[in-house]
This record gives sequence, structure tokens and C-alpha cells, in this order.
Amino acid sequence: MAMTIRTTRRQLRWNNWRPKCLLPSGSKIHTRRPDTHMQNQKERSAFLRPDWWQGLRYLLRGIPHTREHLFFTLDVARRADLVDDDTLQMMRRVIEVSDLQVEQVMVSRSQMVTVDVNQTLEEVLPAITESAHSRFPATDGDKDGVVGILLAKDLLHRQQQSEGNGLPWATVLRPAVFIPESKRLNVLLQEFRDSRNHMAIVVNEYGSVVGLITIEDVLEQIVGNIEDEHDLDGAAGMVLRRGSGFCVIKAMLPVESFNQLYGVDLDSLEYDTMGGLVTGALGHVPRRGETITFDQFTAEVLSADSRRPRLLRITLMPADDTPAQ
Repeated sequence: MAMTIRTTRRQLRWNNWRPKCLLPSGSKIHTRRPDTHMQNQKERSAFLRPDWWQGLRYLLRGIPHTREHLFFTLDVARRADLVDDDTLQMMRRVIEVSDLQVEQVMVSRSQMVTVDVNQTLEEVLPAITESAHSRFPATDGDKDGVVGILLAKDLLHRQQQSEGNGLPWATVLRPAVFIPESKRLNVLLQEFRDSRNHMAIVVNEYGSVVGLITIEDVLEQIVGNIEDEHDLDGAAGMVLRRGSGFCVIKAMLPVESFNQLYGVDLDSLEYDTMGGLVTGALGHVPRRGETITFDQFTAEVLSADSRRPRLLRITLMPADDTPAQ
């Protein structure tokens, strides 16, 4: 009897582990471990997964694992005087810049300062010198027809070399880069760095130009507004240049800001911007070169498109020459 039981147990063990191909047809493999044991093994494996331990470590050590938790940690560091306010804001902007798209920070089509390749150098120089920009989209008569990017330094270099050797100024154009308005800023910043390109033309889904964006526009989302030697007081750099008795302003400068800058008393209720004031006084869309005199200053249109003025040169009148009210 003992021999029979021992033989039966050996047979059961052999049936449990021998290859299935060795079993007689129709035979079944007897399972040694119950299903509950396999379930326990799965639960144990889930418990031992690295991400589970990582989450527990974050919880115990206070390491941020969400953006909200990260911002809270930064605020705690600020309250402990580990960072100052400017550093805190910059760190937050670095994190948030990936949420921004090009269309949210680009220069709109109506505010683009462009040059026309069909014009002579003498015709485009005023817009180049007065706008204080270093890069200009070059078009073929229409803003949808961007054919390249003109760098002011390339133009100066051309002029220095024997007056350009008789070649048209458009020969110094660099290729234009076109990007969709939905591109994220962190991706664009990396592309700017890799290509060493500092300007891109923004197009919509139909291929129409809707604006432009520069590397400065992207960096300003991280470090705040960047002012250069041409960006003076008021309205976030709307005053491009200021001299003795004159200034060059963007036509979008609010009338109220102009009043504060120069101590004049223009009606800010009738017109919102200086461009609107000049357009209303002329009675038509201003053209480049037109001049109009007001009580305390003279406005000259330096740049304009088919719909609105873009740059104005304001010449203040001496107190003795101011027309009587």
C-alpha cells in the first residue's frame, strides 16, 4: 500500500512538470499552484514596481511630482529667502513657457515692418533707419509674399564693399523660415538655437502670413521685457528714438501715454492711438512722407501700409512758435 501511494505521488510530480508534448493525447496538466497564488504574485510585482517606490519616495521626502507641487515648493523657497522675487518669477516662466504657442506672443501682421524688394535702396533706407530693427522681412509687394529676411548688418557690409559692386540690395537676403502659429515656444527656442536663426515668419493653416516672431519675443516670456537702447519710456517700447525736440514713435502709441511723455493735452477719448489721431486729422489713410501740423507738434509719416500708419516722427514746437489756441 505504501509503495502504491509513493508511486502515485511520483507520477503526479512528473505530470506537473514534464513537457506537454510528452503527455498522451487528451491528457491535462495538473496545476501545482492555485490561482490565488498567481494573483498574490501579481500584486507583489505591482508593489515592487519602481514607479510605486518612486511615488512613495516623493511623498516621504517632499519631492514635487506635479506642477502645482513644484510651484508650491518654489513659493516655500521664496518665503525662506532662498531665492528673490525676480528669480522666482523667472523659474515659473521657464516652466510655463512650454504651454505658450507662437500665436500668443508673435508680432501681428499689421505691425510688421517690412521692405519691398521692388524698391530701391534709397526708398527702403528710411524705414530701416527709423524703425531701429535689425531684421526685416522682405516681400514682393505683399506681406503674403515673403521672399527672404534682410539683416541690417548685411546691408551695411554690402555698402562698405565698393558701394555693393552695382548689385541690387536684394542679393543679400537670407532665407526666410516659416512656422505654424500653433508651434510651442519651447520647441521654437530650441530650433532658434540649433539653426542660429533669430526670426521666423508665422503662417496660418492656409499658408497666409499672420505675423512674425523673434528669439527676443521668446526670451521675454522667460526673463521679462527686454529693452534695448532704442526702447525708451512709456507703453512698452512704443517710443523708438528720442532726440532734442523730436522723437520717433510707433503709430500704436496710446494718446494718453503721449500726453504723459510730452506734457501735451490731446483728446484721448476721441482717438486711442497717435496713428488714429493722424489718420483722423488727414481724413484718409496716411502715406509715407505726409506731414501734418498740430498745435504743439508736427507729425511726419515715416512708414505706412495700405490700411494704417506704422511709424511717426514727432517734432515738438518751441513754446514761442506754438500756434495760439
